[in-house]
Amino acid sequence: MSHVVTVEAKCTDEGAIRAACRRLGAECLGYGRHALYQGPLNGLGVQLKGWQYPLVINTGSGQVRFDNYEGRWGDARELDRFKQAYAVCRARAEAESQGAEIEEERLADGSVRLVIQA
Repeated sequence: MSHVVTVEAKCTDEGAIRAACRRLGAECLGYGRHALYQGPLNGLGVQLKGWQYPLVINTGSGQVRFDNYEGRWGDARELDRFKQAYAVCRARAEAESQGAEIEEERLADGSVRLVIQA
């Protein structure tokens, strides 16, 4: 039986955030006070490739804050790639914790298909 799942991810899982960073070659800056243009924010910092300022993630609420000045300080596609990588890493971790087998396929349109068998 096949199921299609659409995932809207809130970034609450530090392990999946760190795994997404490794997957993309982004830098996880750790918890602390991170500088954005309008001032510093506290949270887990993630420096995406080509971005002037980091993402600052509140893992309690899942909120991701950033300043890319409408794309001038960072390509929004990198944020989309990060959110996708986070969702894949989170889903994989959950499936693996339940002993499931996972197949991953990157599709031509850039999306990712995960086939999970219990």
